[in-house]
Amino acid sequence: MPAGTHSVELPVGIEEIWTFVSDMDKWAPLVPGYIEHEIINDRESTWAFKGDLGFMKKTVKLKIDIIEWKEPTTVTFNLKGLSDNFKGGGYFEAEVIDANTTKMTGNLDINAGGAMGPMVNTILKNFVPKTAQELTEAVANKIKEVAAV
Repeated sequence: MPAGTHSVELPVGIEEIWTFVSDMDKWAPLVPGYIEHEIINDRESTWAFKGDLGFMKKTVKLKIDIIEWKEPTTVTFNLKGLSDNFKGGGYFEAEVIDANTTKMTGNLDINAGGAMGPMVNTILKNFVPKTAQELTEAVANKIKEVAAV
């Protein structure tokens, strides 16, 4: 399954990270290629974004299900394609380094199914790690901006 994990150290306490990542409205717009999202309830949402797979750009719609809110360290989610045969998941995880420094890790895995799955997964092997890195860095930068550090 194509996957990517990226970590950054932030000059903020773990609670500041939790305050940000525990609210999907704050980080959904930071997904690369973001178009829109809709919150269904505190655990479900739908997202639309434009994925640039190199040889083609495609609008992808996903359903995101939060499977765990573990304050103050972890948000874990599953995703399922609404417009395409995709499934996967990911998480944001925060780890205290000291009172004013926290390591935040973002993870994303996506697997394409169906007849085109093997070909699409070959492309996703580069796309998913890059997207995980870009999203984690965008979230980190937004947290630093909000915290004014």
